Amino acid sequence: MATLRDIPIGGSAKVVKLSGEGAIKRHIMDMGITKGVDVHVRKVAPLGDPIEVTVRGYELSLRKSEAECVMVEANA
Repeated sequence: MATLRDIPIGGSAKVVKLSGEGAIKRHIMDMGITKGVDVHVRKVAPLGDPIEVTVRGYELSLRKSEAECVMVEANA
């Protein structure tokens, strides 16, 4: 199963599962990233941190460690 970090720039994916513990998982959910939501990757910094995404019409920045906790399924 792929993580949000594996999705290329300009790609979209559907969130399948959130892993992680405590504060990291809560932070991800507070941003509106939950199971079944479509996420579009807009930009990735040169060293891979942060990753800028669009979720539910909002532009968000995720740390590499947070993106690795979001399990996704690539949209066709």
